[in-house]
Amino acid sequence: MTRLDGDMEEPADHVVQGCTRCVDLVDHRSQIVNGQGADDTELLLIGEAPGEAEDIAGVPFVGRSGEVLNQSLEARGLDRGVVRITNCVRCRPPDNRNPRVSELTNCRPHLENEIAFVDPRVILALGRVPAEELLQRDIRVTDEVGAVEHVELGGHERVIVIGLHPAATLYNRNSMGAFEEALDRSIELAGLAHRNS
Repeated sequence: MTRLDGDMEEPADHVVQGCTRCVDLVDHRSQIVNGQGADDTELLLIGEAPGEAEDIAGVPFVGRSGEVLNQSLEARGLDRGVVRITNCVRCRPPDNRNPRVSELTNCRPHLENEIAFVDPRVILALGRVPAEELLQRDIRVTDEVGAVEHVELGGHERVIVIGLHPAATLYNRNSMGAFEEALDRSIELAGLAHRNS
């Protein structure tokens, strides 16, 4: 979605270009990784930050975690183009460390712009970092996975489902059930259940 100003085409507000708010991230990123997928979907999936594969490709969730996510969506008759996938922070932190509070704060306006643009019925927080960022409280994901909360974001009430990050299933195969349960709940609440891609 773009707007025309004379002969110049500018990116929509939810597309981030040239951001330099986080010096440490700017020095280590290859590129900014914006969200990908449907612009008008009912389901927005939010991770914490790009990893190495995402930093190279410029697309969220394309590494091993992305494979888990893609396979889980496909098993439910959905593909990535039906949902939207983004991150709290759009630049890869060095050594794949968790984003710092200052980085989350700096990137929060970008995230809020994307949420407002997509206007999803449901947001699935993929892991502790996005759940804490969206709900603004401490989260024990293993205790709260699948929980549904309502929170005001940008002047609108949003439905947030607390989920596991797909990477958790790579380190502990026993967590796959909890990951899929939160995904199923999100898909059902978003009205996308049994929809073919």
